[in-house]
Amino acid sequence: MSLQLKPLQPFAAEASGIDLAGPLSLDEVKQINAAMNQYAVLVWRGQPMTQQQQLAFAKSFGPLDIGMKKTFQRPYERLEDERLIDISNVDGTGQVAKRDSPKNLSNFANQLWHSDSSFKDPRAAYSMLHAVVLPSKGGNTEFTDLRMAYDSLSDELKQECASLQAEHYVLHTRLMLGDDAYTDEQKKSIPPAVWPLVTTHPGSGRKVLFVGVHARQILGWPTAEARMFLSDLLEHATQRQFVYAHQWQVGDTVMWDNRATLHRGRRYPLNERRELRRTTVDDTPEAILQAA
Repeated sequence: MSLQLKPLQPFAAEASGIDLAGPLSLDEVKQINAAMNQYAVLVWRGQPMTQQQQLAFAKSFGPLDIGMKKTFQRPYERLEDERLIDISNVDGTGQVAKRDSPKNLSNFANQLWHSDSSFKDPRAAYSMLHAVVLPSKGGNTEFTDLRMAYDSLSDELKQECASLQAEHYVLHTRLMLGDDAYTDEQKKSIPPAVWPLVTTHPGSGRKVLFVGVHARQILGWPTAEARMFLSDLLEHATQRQFVYAHQWQVGDTVMWDNRATLHRGRRYPLNERRELRRTTVDDTPEAILQAA
């Protein structure tokens, strides 16, 4: 089948013409990769998928990442495969989680601007988020384009950022939110990853301002100065003109490139059920080759 695209923003497009639930041909994978290199965010409407169908779709683009599950082995995991990330407010018994539950702490962390698994090496390439149950209001997901953010930096800031490296840490957002109930073993389970502040997106060849809330330190800088500078860059990167806000419908799948974007969830009534499933592909040589 042939991929069809309807631009929504300079970096986001609504995609159709390919059945996500069926096996993808090599040509279809190449079409999607080419579209991702151009847009970085693709929105697929009205294509419900089972858990196994979502896994098969994601695996077409490279090896899958389990995110923070190496650190958190929670009893509330309820999906069929550990490579499916449960983005929901539902606990292991199938009930809406209590307001102060660890499940909702994870949801609050998701409301901060981040790229998935930037705290790991390899980091994440593509993520795919699929909507299963939605609340009556709220719960949008917003995306921002880090290539546009870099392009709009002043020449002075481009020069200053060019040689800087930032440390990304798995628990930085959780500690920011007041959750410090971690063992030394958990704190060390995923060592910090270091990434240049300015990277080159492998598919489009464009420069990227690679910031996000997981970044806690600039190498060689005092912590306070580094965090203020990172905060300023994050504020710059998330200006409204760089943002696409997705209003979910059941059966939607949104696919994005973590190497070129940040995203965050938005508030919704915590007493109402919200269930989405995420799959994420590692940024490995295999994934890069497929994306070429």
